[in-house]
Amino acid sequence: MKHFFSNSIFYFLLSIFLFIVFLFSIFYFLDSVAYAATNIDSTYRYAWNDNIGWIDFYLDDVNIIPNRIKGYANSSVGYIALDCQSSPNGNICGQSNFSVSNDGNGNLTGWAWNDAIGWISFDSASAGSPYTYQVSINPTTGDFSGWAWNDVVGWISFNCNNTSSCATSNYKVNTSWYAGAINSSLTSSVFDTQVTGGTAINTITWQGSQPSGTSVKFQIASSNNSSGPWNYIGPDGSSSSYYVPAGPGSPIQINLQYHNNQRYFRYKIFLYSNAAQTVSPRVDDVIINWSP
Repeated sequence: MKHFFSNSIFYFLLSIFLFIVFLFSIFYFLDSVAYAATNIDSTYRYAWNDNIGWIDFYLDDVNIIPNRIKGYANSSVGYIALDCQSSPNGNICGQSNFSVSNDGNGNLTGWAWNDAIGWISFDSASAGSPYTYQVSINPTTGDFSGWAWNDVVGWISFNCNNTSSCATSNYKVNTSWYAGAINSSLTSSVFDTQVTGGTAINTITWQGSQPSGTSVKFQIASSNNSSGPWNYIGPDGSSSSYYVPAGPGSPIQINLQYHNNQRYFRYKIFLYSNAAQTVSPRVDDVIINWSP
């Protein structure tokens, strides 16, 4: 006979809810707060243009966040606004709604503005240009690379590697921001099958929603003692592997080699946002299938 434990315990679901609220409060915070300090490196802070020279991304509190660049850079032709919400004149989105957008993986698109030279394009697709170019951020090192374009002064280089000139002038823009999902974990209460000789844990299923780019993972722990020990492991028996269902409502088989003839069990659930840190999965219920 097969049995199901549906984890609809109020406090566990409340914990899931609070996690989601906390996660999205972080997103709101990232989107709305006025940052007090830059996350641009104090040494590697300059882009270069042959006509206006160095463009400094450190001096005026430029910040890379998961969905865009906030603040403004400094140059010989004045401030370069990277986002209408945080321009040198404050929020001007009502007059001109623009930004240099970040897709969460460091690929930059859109426009910056300077009063003297006008629009600066960070990618050819947004500009409709036949010439392919784009500014990007290495998601691991934080190094900028590639070119931006302005119709008045021409190309703006964000890394000396663009022109193989690093031996002459070793410059680049670098940030401490990096691409990556926000993640958190929750541990279930102890489940008692009430079978003295132990049971076999067959599958685990979850219900809820899973936006694109997010993931939900599990590890299982089982014991013949209600106090444990609780070793949370994945399908290969290690703490570095995970059960990853295809999505909500899709059961995944549990490896019985590690969870057979055990009376008690628990699980740990891991929730991951997308890389842009803008959406998260929602877990409403977790279902364990077991049999004697």
